[in-house]
Amino acid sequence: MSEFTEHAAPLERHGELPLWAQLERELRRRMELGHFAERFPTDRELMEIYEVSRHTARHAVSQLGADGIVRRARGIGTSVDRRTFERSLGALYSLFQVVEEAGVEQHSTVRHLDRVRDAAAAERLGLEPDTELVLIDRVRFAGPEPLAIDRIWLPSDIAEPLLDADFTHTSLYNEMERTVGQRPNEGWEKIHPAVPTEDERRALGLSEGDAVFSIERLGTVGGNPIEWRVTVIRGDRFSFVADWTAGQRNEIRLQMAT
Repeated sequence: MSEFTEHAAPLERHGELPLWAQLERELRRRMELGHFAERFPTDRELMEIYEVSRHTARHAVSQLGADGIVRRARGIGTSVDRRTFERSLGALYSLFQVVEEAGVEQHSTVRHLDRVRDAAAAERLGLEPDTELVLIDRVRFAGPEPLAIDRIWLPSDIAEPLLDADFTHTSLYNEMERTVGQRPNEGWEKIHPAVPTEDERRALGLSEGDAVFSIERLGTVGGNPIEWRVTVIRGDRFSFVADWTAGQRNEIRLQMAT
């Protein structure tokens, strides 16, 4: 028995989520539990453990590599990149809720709300590259001040009713629950500092050299991806705080500067 077999969860052979996306999610789960600390499994070991093709194994690992979670080195193989990989800290934040709780009126300016085709976003959602998606692109404000840019892609067959929604003063998840009848209940986020583009600087009122956080989020329902979101948020107005209690799962929350 392989040293990696004991804690492996089976993949759904007839599920809607592609096998490579299931394997990527399974490997993320195991790394969050501290597995692969000594050695990451080879492509062949992944093929044998999860009964998948070499293409499926490589595709899943390449997605982890694209996120900076693992590294491939010729002659050495794949290893967990401890320079960037961190354990999950728990609940997804709600920017809408953070701003409201700070006692500041929040609103959004929608820059784009339409059907689109985006191969990269579709791949993140486990869909074919030419699948029709709904894109919501909006600038989030606290009072008169722009705070963040949200770009959200959702499968069109689920999110079609959102095309008639007014996102001036509402949270996406509340609107999804009201119009679609479902909202993401699981997911993961990746947060990292970034240099904003010229368009992002203009939209957020930033000066040359100002930094931002880039937040990528995959939201799922029952393990099926329904939301891919990229948020660019001003680094001078927010910080991320992790609350912890010994023996319990840690939680991360977004804190607005006052």
